[in-house]
Amino acid sequence: MDDHTSTFIGSRGTAREESRKVNRRIWMAVAAAGLCVLASSAQDKDSFTPMALDAGFGHMDITPPATPPEEIIRKFAAKESEFQEALNHYTYRRIARVETVDDDNKVDGQYYEVDDVIFDPSGKRVEKVVFAPQNTLQRVIMSPSDMQDIQRGYPFVLTTEDIGQYDVKYVGRQKVDEVDCYVFEVAPKQIEKNKRYLQGRIWVDATDLQIVVTDGRMVPDDTRKNHEDLHPPFMTWRQQVDGHYWFPVYTKGEGILHFAGGNYSMAQDVHIRDTVKYTEYKRFGSTAKIIYEGQDITTPKNQPDQQPKPKQ
Repeated sequence: MDDHTSTFIGSRGTAREESRKVNRRIWMAVAAAGLCVLASSAQDKDSFTPMALDAGFGHMDITPPATPPEEIIRKFAAKESEFQEALNHYTYRRIARVETVDDDNKVDGQYYEVDDVIFDPSGKRVEKVVFAPQNTLQRVIMSPSDMQDIQRGYPFVLTTEDIGQYDVKYVGRQKVDEVDCYVFEVAPKQIEKNKRYLQGRIWVDATDLQIVVTDGRMVPDDTRKNHEDLHPPFMTWRQQVDGHYWFPVYTKGEGILHFAGGNYSMAQDVHIRDTVKYTEYKRFGSTAKIIYEGQDITTPKNQPDQQPKPKQ
């Protein structure tokens, strides 16, 4: 998210700059004691506070689990790989909203877009803009990394193929509503250019071994003067949609952006509120089979009622 100074806002929230823009993003959220997570070594001069945990989160049991954490990690990463493969055969709708809020807690600017993630006639996965009213954000602009986080970062999936890029540390066991979960801290081992990583915590269903809640932010941040691009903490909830896999359904983030100012802009603080909803999951009509625990589940079954509820 960039500071908005002498820019032209396009229909999708991008900008043609007349001068170099400066931005710095620090999101403010009050978290439960002890949940402050330090940024990775690539971000060692910065830290962040995750989104606050509400009453739906129970007591944290830090007793070592009966199953070694390494085995839990290996198994849930394998299950996440299964989920990613299944997700690749689903269409869905994504509704993204980014708002700036003034000192009276009134919205004074908004980016809003509805996209359908679908397949074209050749079977290629594409995104179709369904509704995109004029972007009224005036104090900030949407940066490419903001768009990347909305599209791929917030609905975070940690597969066997990707888990080697992360340090994953067992924290404890905790209930989210009535779902018993393992809790892990996740941080990138190293950061490669043009790639985004999660820095934060994940809650993994102790039975299904799939992520049900993600709490953190996407990194890296660009801290160079006149190039600053910092990013917010967020929380994403999943729910069982097909009776087998946990799908992202809601992302929320809110905080204050502190623009430090630079050669062509003044310092300012901007209150930002983000929400992303993922709806209308539908299995794409194809001959592909979806496998769950070694079984073909192409024909969906009724989903269970017991699952964590997003706090909207």
